[in-house]
Amino acid sequence: MKRSLYGTLMIFIFWYILHLLLQSAVIPNPAETVISFISLLPKVLLPHMMASLGRIVIAVVFSLLIGLPIGLWTGMNDKADRLITPVVYILYPIPKIAFLPVLMILFGLGNTPKIVLISIIVVFQIIVTTRDGVKELGKEYFYSARSLGMNSRQLYEHLILPALMPKIITALRLTVGTSIAVLFFSENFAARYGIGYFIMNSWAVVNYIEMFSGILALSIMGLLLFKVIDIAENRYCSWMKAGKDDIMRDAAYE
Repeated sequence: MKRSLYGTLMIFIFWYILHLLLQSAVIPNPAETVISFISLLPKVLLPHMMASLGRIVIAVVFSLLIGLPIGLWTGMNDKADRLITPVVYILYPIPKIAFLPVLMILFGLGNTPKIVLISIIVVFQIIVTTRDGVKELGKEYFYSARSLGMNSRQLYEHLILPALMPKIITALRLTVGTSIAVLFFSENFAARYGIGYFIMNSWAVVNYIEMFSGILALSIMGLLLFKVIDIAENRYCSWMKAGKDDIMRDAAYE
């Protein structure tokens, strides 16, 4: 919490200095922007934030449901790895934003093309991360688990998924920023709700204070997503922190 407050304070100080130096309406006073943000939040900004947040959450959940099984399959099965991984490696570097017009033609002008676009971006990251994580697990771990009498379900529950969880959490952190940027772009087309639509509409009518209020809302939305990921990490990767604390204690005694 302290680090978040410190980061916020530094950003607002830099913002205010920039406002004073440029003396331009394009960079409004941060205090005026915060007041505008508070006044717009209940009835104007909140519906736009909920629309954008809903698109990202649905896309991420959809990507996990698809990407995790494919990543596990390619990581555990060499034949599947040879069949699927080359295709993934070719498609992964392609900028997916280029497919937005195609998705709008196929799925219409509503939420679906935006959700599908974000899903395409996130799912490749999940597949590659999961597959590589499984490949990095040493065979001795599987031998030990089998010697303890674990069946396939227990193997995934107690060995594979716990080992992969830190990598999946990291992949989600990396994709959140990209997903928000892509969502911002996609909400400028055939959308009536969404932070991207609100920001660009405010820019079009030359209302820079409201535009920055939308940018502030977008930043808060991104921060909330990161905090949710942090909570998931503390919940499902608590053993990592415990291990680090033990190492630090041992090092201190030495």
